[in-house]
Amino acid sequence: MKIVLIGAGNLATNLGKALFHAGHEILQVYSRTEESARALATTLKCAHTSDLSMVQSSADVFIIALRDDVVEQVACLLRKGRENQFFVHTAGSLHVDVLPTARRGVLYPMQSFSKSKEVDFSVIPCFVESFLNEDKKLLVALAETISNSVYEVDSDDRKYLHLAAVFCNNFANHCFALGAKLLKEHGDIPFSVMLPLIDETASKVHKMSPHDAQTGPAVRHDKRVLDKHQMLLATSPEMLKVYELLSESIYYDQLRLD
Repeated sequence: MKIVLIGAGNLATNLGKALFHAGHEILQVYSRTEESARALATTLKCAHTSDLSMVQSSADVFIIALRDDVVEQVACLLRKGRENQFFVHTAGSLHVDVLPTARRGVLYPMQSFSKSKEVDFSVIPCFVESFLNEDKKLLVALAETISNSVYEVDSDDRKYLHLAAVFCNNFANHCFALGAKLLKEHGDIPFSVMLPLIDETASKVHKMSPHDAQTGPAVRHDKRVLDKHQMLLATSPEMLKVYELLSESIYYDQLRLD
């Protein structure tokens, strides 16, 4: 397919590379900054622009991979002269109706992306939605060229999917950051010592439910250990708050499901 890619950030970079390697023709990359647009366009062997008025007028699909808070605004600006074009955004938390065209859809690859780390897109689940049936078929066909796991999910369900992803990825990673902070402040211990533990935790939920995989003092309601940890965190009130909230949540979740 012929694709115009609006964005050159973490997601756009990885998605653009996946589409390019799958044999699609990226016609043009747009980014707010000339440097970012040029860098990705060089990789994708296509034209680039940092001026929305210079974005090409036609393609099989215009993919808008930008921050959630600017998607609607940019789509409205692009709509003029492209009223019959197929617009797709990539945001997990945005409704399909933020796009102002009759031909509108969503292609949400559920993964954490960084420009500096290329991912294997074939194992990333992609969630698609489209307003028109013909466009849905086109979007499913496009997604299946880069991913082995393509699902049709509407906007109402996708917002909960995105929320679950925040818990499983963003919040979990923040806990890694808090752990790294403790290690650095108390013995300057390298974070790498935690990697076998993190890897085993992630590996375990491939074979059992997260509920069944849960271990630690909160599950056992080991008050002696819990109190000791809270004393250690007494000088870090924000971290203490996180510790207490998560420990309580773990304990009551186990009671509810056991």
